[in-house]
Amino acid sequence: MTIREIKTRNYVAYGLTDVLGAGSMAVISGWLIFFYTTFCGLSAIQAASIFAIARIIDAVASPLIGHISDNLNKTKLGRRFGRRRIFLLAAIPLLPSFALMWVADQHYWYYLFTFVFFELVYASVLIPYETLAAEMTDDYAKKAKFAGARILTGQVSAIFAGILPNWIVNYVGGKENSDTFLIMGIIFALAFMLVITVTYLFTWERAPVVEAEEPDKPKTSAFNALKMVFVNLSSTLRIRAFRLHLGMYLGGYISQDIFNAAFTYFIVFALGGSVAIASSLIANTYIAQLLAVALAIALVIRIGPSYTYRLAVSFYIAGIVALLILFLTFSELPPLYLLLGAVVLAGLGRGALNYIPWNVYNYIADVDQIVTAKRREGSFAGVMTFIRKAAQAVAVMFVGIVIEWGGFMSGSETQTTEAINTIVLVMVIGPILLLLFGFFVASRFKLNKDTHELLMNEIAHLKSGATEPSSAQSRAVVEDLSGWPYEKLWGKNNVGK
Repeated sequence: MTIREIKTRNYVAYGLTDVLGAGSMAVISGWLIFFYTTFCGLSAIQAASIFAIARIIDAVASPLIGHISDNLNKTKLGRRFGRRRIFLLAAIPLLPSFALMWVADQHYWYYLFTFVFFELVYASVLIPYETLAAEMTDDYAKKAKFAGARILTGQVSAIFAGILPNWIVNYVGGKENSDTFLIMGIIFALAFMLVITVTYLFTWERAPVVEAEEPDKPKTSAFNALKMVFVNLSSTLRIRAFRLHLGMYLGGYISQDIFNAAFTYFIVFALGGSVAIASSLIANTYIAQLLAVALAIALVIRIGPSYTYRLAVSFYIAGIVALLILFLTFSELPPLYLLLGAVVLAGLGRGALNYIPWNVYNYIADVDQIVTAKRREGSFAGVMTFIRKAAQAVAVMFVGIVIEWGGFMSGSETQTTEAINTIVLVMVIGPILLLLFGFFVASRFKLNKDTHELLMNEIAHLKSGATEPSSAQSRAVVEDLSGWPYEKLWGKNNVGK
């Protein structure tokens, strides 16, 4: 690929799109179900079903977006605007749809439609965007910096997602009402449009290889083309490092989805706090996450993603347990400094868990390349989003169903003891089980700076026409990462065909 100098402004511009990526998800996961059940008259199950239906639709659409992005270089538009960056450009006028989700007192179908629409716009940006670091460089350290810039920016936007409701409540006169969330939605929608524009202007893509069409090749039907998309995408799961990576990704992220969905209920109903207190605690959690990302960037390079991930899991579990102890110890709202200590402890783990999968993702296409002899960044981004969204839909629907089963009453300022205990159990047990799963998977993950260097050397070795490994160590490393015997590497298999 043509080497272009990557400057500070390129790292910053790349990272800015995670204002949309992490910022919107922080707002949605932290506030949307609470907004639906408090100001829109929806039950917990209705609110969770909107979230779940949108995630399922998006989970089906996401792999298609990844596949289209991988192949858009075959069109004039893709060659003119970039097969990845054209999606960013097209989404800019659609991003105000985020604000429409926060209009109170509408019917169920209004909320379902507005949320589904935004989710599709979100996916059409994030999936191509997630490939840009791998498009811009092959260097391990530079990819780590891109991932760090992205997650650091995302954590800053998540801080605002936590603190804005408190600021807005004070601005509108101290009354907690639906206007708080509408104003927040408008502010974020405008920010999304700005950052996507900056990312488009200061990023680039590698020159794609355009395959010549065979003149006598029969046209593929729409059905077979769609079928081949999912056959190709399912083949990504045959890469061992990617399977392990998904386990770490889901363990870290789905645990946070469940925690976030229950946390505001926990503060307001289980501890007797308010939206303003929950807002302040969420903001401090994200501040701790920001510091954790800065530490994780250095730790991942120094000790590897596997060890850093397991350390992060330990901090997050400690924070959750601390919140449980406070609930069991105090009969009224605990002192804020104790709550702050617990959420900061959890935030230190959460920040690293957010960074590590997106750092690792930048190298997964390299592992795939030694198996398939192809570059399929878009396919991997699509599959990651597909699996994450599907799992997230199940997790959030689970929260809504269990909370309502436990006796939660929508619109009520107080809840029964059974409902409160259910909220607490959901917030504690669900995340801890997922974190322990991620801890186990991470212990088996061997991709790090040293093994990646061996992998890239072996790719160059195979490109030169070699058929035997350059060393016994190289064989062992690439077989562990890929999950395939050396003799089946470099396209000598049916993966991605």
